[in-house]
Amino acid sequence: MTITAPTDTRAKSGLADDRIDDRPVLLAVSYLRVSTREQAERGGTEEGFSIPAQREANGRKADELGARIVREFVDAGESARSADRDGLQDMLAFIAATRVQFCIVHKLDRLARNRADDVKIHEALISAGVTLVSATESIDQTPSGMLVHGIMSSIAEFYSRNLATEVTKGLSQKVAQGGTPMRAPIGYLNVRRTDENGREVRTVEVDAERAPLITWAFEQYAKGETSVTGLLRDLTARGLVTVPTPKRPSKPLGKNTLYKLLTNPYYAGVIRYKGGLHPGSHEPIVEPALFDTVQSLLRARTAKMTRHVQHAHHLKGLLHCGTCGSRMLLDFATNPKGVTYAYFVCSGRAAKKTDCTRRAVPVAVAERLVADSYASITISDQTYRDLAAKVDAAFDKRMAGRDQEIADLMANRAKLEAESDKLLAAHFADAIDLPTLKRHQDRIRAGLADVNQKLAEQDEHQTGGRAFLHDSLRLLTDAHHAYARSGDTDRRLANQAFYARLDITDDEQLRLRLAEPFATIIREAHEHSDDGGEEPLREHSTSTHVACSRKTLWVDPGRIELPTSCLQSRRSTN
Repeated sequence: MTITAPTDTRAKSGLADDRIDDRPVLLAVSYLRVSTREQAERGGTEEGFSIPAQREANGRKADELGARIVREFVDAGESARSADRDGLQDMLAFIAATRVQFCIVHKLDRLARNRADDVKIHEALISAGVTLVSATESIDQTPSGMLVHGIMSSIAEFYSRNLATEVTKGLSQKVAQGGTPMRAPIGYLNVRRTDENGREVRTVEVDAERAPLITWAFEQYAKGETSVTGLLRDLTARGLVTVPTPKRPSKPLGKNTLYKLLTNPYYAGVIRYKGGLHPGSHEPIVEPALFDTVQSLLRARTAKMTRHVQHAHHLKGLLHCGTCGSRMLLDFATNPKGVTYAYFVCSGRAAKKTDCTRRAVPVAVAERLVADSYASITISDQTYRDLAAKVDAAFDKRMAGRDQEIADLMANRAKLEAESDKLLAAHFADAIDLPTLKRHQDRIRAGLADVNQKLAEQDEHQTGGRAFLHDSLRLLTDAHHAYARSGDTDRRLANQAFYARLDITDDEQLRLRLAEPFATIIREAHEHSDDGGEEPLREHSTSTHVACSRKTLWVDPGRIELPTSCLQSRRSTN
């Protein structure tokens, strides 16, 4: 707190000119304070009971001193732990600008509950020639009075700090028992009850009116078909509003409020308190699995914005010039009769970046070359069965020695979870402080994440990798016919999945470079045919990896750029 010492310049207010029998009247200011708004408003009046009681006591003290109170300063609902209070600062400014002899308070703890602030305030009063007077305590400027003043200020500071400690301890104990240490969020109501012994019990109940809407909000967002803005619009239309208070009427939620709602674990039965998560005894209105799904969607949408790219043809952006290596661009030409033709042209030649003399390739020729290429990579059912057997044998051999490794990981996870439970119990028993708890929790959380990741990798290697290769083999058994039957969207996905690069040579031939795992599969199939198999297959080089999905005909659309309209839709607009 910064308190400015008074200067010699005083306002000519005439306060010191009042005289009785040529004697000046002693002037005083009165300072009144209560700690909470509830105290200030108790009893249905603006000031409540405590402020009037303090005013009456200060008035009696002024009469004893033979002084007249010329100004009253009030801080209603303000804590004395800080000196940054409007009423206090106004009083110090008034005292510095006028001739006042006394500052009357009901008790010293009304003025300050911090010893350092008390000293600074008292120094400012002394510098202005003002005597601090308590209506209920014997303090004055004598050595004994100053001693009493110091003792009372220290007691006030001790009371304030001890009260804060006890409140914090009580809240921590409440959290340990599953209670709610703060105002319950929307969807719940803070209620007061009386138990069989006549004691007041404060608890939390589900808000029957708003809780179903909160549950519905989580369920809708978990579908992945709406945004926070769209969800807010729907919730407002369904009538979700805040709980009214004596000073604030109900109103619809804001976007930031809804986002905080969706990220609040309280709805799943978990209390977030002082940086830690604790199980609550209140009734959850959202299943933990549903809450986790919503968190994953929120993180994904925050980290990455989906970019939609339009394609006029399913081969656009996939073909390269076999002469100079530049990408082939889709272009259109219209003859004198108004007929439009589509071509793929070398971008190096078109932009004059290379000396390429590659001629344009009609779209129909490019389509035929790519479609025919699938015949060269299609394998028979017998080859599929032979290669699938090799895949299973390789995975079985690879996983044979990993049982002990998995058992060790499971034991380590159980050990870490048990350690976490012991640390939490020690914290609630005041054996370790919060920073120590958080430090160990961070270590355990990192250890658990590492263990879970390794277990997930083991499972993915065993089940996911095996299924992925089986699906890749199965795709090759009918690749040619499947491509012929597919639409433009699936053809684009197929080309991205199977091929790392497609070059059209100057003599209008297609030079392929397969993507993994298809390059390896075709190589294995080629070796199989050399050992007496049916199919003579030529070997292809490998390139960048494109993942194949088991959910769609060709590849997971979420892993590549989204396809859109085909060439036909482009022609129809010309």
